Amino acid sequence: VVLLLALLGFTICHVHQMHLRKKDSMRKVLARGGQWEEYMATKNTMRMARTSFAAGFPQKVNDYDDAEYVGNITIGTPGQAFEVVLDTGSANLWVPDATCAGGALDPCAKKHKFDATKSSTYAPNGQKWTIEYGTGSARGFLGQDTVRFGTDNSALTVPKCTFGQATSIAAFFKNDVIDGILGLAFQSIAVDNVKPPFIEAIDQKLVDLPLFTVWLEHEGRQENVPGGLYTYGAVDNTNCGPVIAYQPLSSATEFLFKLTSVSLGSYTNNKGWTVISDTGTSLISAPADVVEKVASAANAKLDKTTGLYMLPSCDTEIPDLKLTIGSSIYSIDYKNMIVPVTATDCGLAMDAFFGGGFGPAWILGDPFIRQYCNIYDIGNKRMGFAKSLQ
Repeated sequence: VVLLLALLGFTICHVHQMHLRKKDSMRKVLARGGQWEEYMATKNTMRMARTSFAAGFPQKVNDYDDAEYVGNITIGTPGQAFEVVLDTGSANLWVPDATCAGGALDPCAKKHKFDATKSSTYAPNGQKWTIEYGTGSARGFLGQDTVRFGTDNSALTVPKCTFGQATSIAAFFKNDVIDGILGLAFQSIAVDNVKPPFIEAIDQKLVDLPLFTVWLEHEGRQENVPGGLYTYGAVDNTNCGPVIAYQPLSSATEFLFKLTSVSLGSYTNNKGWTVISDTGTSLISAPADVVEKVASAANAKLDKTTGLYMLPSCDTEIPDLKLTIGSSIYSIDYKNMIVPVTATDCGLAMDAFFGGGFGPAWILGDPFIRQYCNIYDIGNKRMGFAKSLQ
């Protein structure tokens, strides 16, 4: 049928969308217990060590306090459902295996687990894998099966994907709403050089264009609500305005590019840095001196318990944060620069990141992506930006 339609001149579209949704976020849980600062230090350690691990296909995600956006995927036939972070800052897919356990704490206890015996399309691989984190590791073995970017029949469906089946996961995953991680970056940073599922989709010609668009919604202090859309194989022209500009990537690893300058109120810094766009990071992370100056200009004060700069009130209107990328200035307004931390307190959506070296000095996380749709153009090795129409 496909061949006949092609011969008759019909265009066959391969575009899928995936919706996101917003639960009680990990940040909220850890902030209440005074553990957020320790957790963020672990995240930074993970990142610095990470290299050692037309209509589109839509995928919805859920939003948790504007801090964590979670998407549903299935693995196997029939599909077994998992909640994952769709992470542009990493390149491996892994979920807990049916054998996953972890002693008395058992971070696998409440997770969905993959059972290979229940999938008719599963193929064993058996190669061992380990991803080391600052406070532990995730480890297990590899398998191969069909991955669906969503749960319904219209979702992007990719056969023969290699993925990690975790037999143990680090304790800090216990409090997270997710089961695992689906990395969307380039294969060059994948642990054991495993091909990421979306790269597999491109190679199998399952999408019209070798790119995907991310649109994230601003929902504020809400849990487990619809929170955005990933569109695979097309630019999202429904939720996003015209593309403002494209910026070439510095390398085909993470989505790494150049940031020329930053300003907020009376503060301006034209030093220039390397940055990444990362859907798996809930804040904008920058060098400590920059965050301190921006916070001062916003009248925010450091809370050592959470490691965040707290604002006088949740109604504080701060000046726009302005970022210069290429020849364009991208302004992030106060609604996206303020995040709920407790039931009554709010903080600045920035934190210190101790990167540098050959990696990024900044991480443009969810606040930037909520303001501007990000287009991850893998085929042309560039990033595109378009105003969110929310």
